[in-house]
Amino acid sequence: MTDSVPESTRQTLDRLYDNPDDRLTSLFDLAPEETQVDATRAVFKALSNEHRIRILEALRDGELCACEIQVVLDAPQSTVAGHLRELRDAGLVNTRRQGKWTYYRIGDTAVLQLLDIASALAGETA
Repeated sequence: MTDSVPESTRQTLDRLYDNPDDRLTSLFDLAPEETQVDATRAVFKALSNEHRIRILEALRDGELCACEIQVVLDAPQSTVAGHLRELRDAGLVNTRRQGKWTYYRIGDTAVLQLLDIASALAGETA
């Protein structure tokens, strides 16, 4: 892996550190695992759509069935189903079947914390 480091970077590390190879190794150790990056990317991708954010905000007060979420979004069933699938695949919502109905709820309170943090960063009150 150290072979992929540009020569200019190697020269800089040589000037900065007594043992540049050790520093290079420690820098490679800082790189996150691909699975961690993929999971984080999936969460933020799911949060990058206004309909999905509206769904999560609606679920703050408790679970809703898919037909109720259609009303909240004022969108057709196919649109709602796609957004719910994306949220479920990212682990942001959980489902429960009751007869022919599927109910959705927030998967973890960390989801609500993420929404609150985003609002705080945007300068809004949650």
